[in-house]
Amino acid sequence: MTAARPIATAPAANALPEHVRVAFGVHETVPRPVVWAGQRAWQCGDVLLRPVSDHVVAAWSATVMENLEVDGVRLARPVRSSDGRWVVGGWAASRYVPGTPEPRHDEVVAASLRLHAATATVLRPRLLDDRDDLLSRSAAAAFGERRLDLDPETGGNLFNDLAGYRRTIRLTPQVVHGELFGAMLFDPNGRPALLDLVPFWRPAEWAAAVVVVDAVAWGGAEDDLVERWSELPEWPQAMLRAVLYRLALHAQHPDATVDSLSGLERVAGLLSRRL
Repeated sequence: MTAARPIATAPAANALPEHVRVAFGVHETVPRPVVWAGQRAWQCGDVLLRPVSDHVVAAWSATVMENLEVDGVRLARPVRSSDGRWVVGGWAASRYVPGTPEPRHDEVVAASLRLHAATATVLRPRLLDDRDDLLSRSAAAAFGERRLDLDPETGGNLFNDLAGYRRTIRLTPQVVHGELFGAMLFDPNGRPALLDLVPFWRPAEWAAAVVVVDAVAWGGAEDDLVERWSELPEWPQAMLRAVLYRLALHAQHPDATVDSLSGLERVAGLLSRRL
C-alpha cells in the first residue's frame, strides 16, 4: 500500500485539467499531487481528484459509496460535479481521507467482512453482465465457470493442479470488493479508510480470502494468517478459489515472470495441506 504523499511529477496545474477543477468546484485551490492506496491523484483542499479508467464502474461505485455505512471503516464520500455528474472528462472526486500504509493484514480482513455485511443488500449491478476484463475472466476461471488458455510457466500448470481440488460450495454471492489488499489506509488510531469499490458478484468469504492470499504472497504476512480466519464458512474452498483467481490473473498478465510466481506458490503449498 502507498500512502497519500507528494510525488515527483509534472506541475499539478498542468496535469490536472482546469475544466475538471472548475466542474468539481476546486479551481481556486492549488492541487497537490499524491498517491492514495497506489492510485495517482490530486488533493485540492478536502477534495481528492483522480483519473478513472472505467467511467461506468466509477459512477456505480460513487452511487453506492454515497450513502453506504460501514462499522469502523472511513469511506471517502464521492463528490458530484456542479451539474450532478460523478465523472467529468475521465475524472472522479471524493472527500480527501488521510491515511498511511500499514501491514495490518488481519484488520483488512476484518474490515472486508464488515464492508461486505454492509453491501450484502446492494443489488447486482448490470455492469457485471457483459464484463470481460482480466479480473472478471480470472474470477470466472477460479470458480470453474470459464476455461482459459493460461501460460503454464507463470501459473497455468499450478492452476490446473489445484483446480482438481474444487468442491461444490454453498456460499452466497453478493456485491463484494474483490481487490481490497492495498486499497485500505489507516489513521493513527488504526481505523481503515476506503476510496472506492471494485465490484464482483462473489461470496464475501472469497473476498476475504483474496486479501489473505495477497498478504501472504506479497505483503510479508506470516503463514498463520491463513489459519487465523479458518472459522469462516467453507474457508479452505474459499481460499482455493482465491489462489486460483490470483494464479489465473498472474498467468495472463503480460509482466508476469516465473520469479514473480513464487509468492503464490508459497500460498498454494500452505493450502494444499488442508485440501
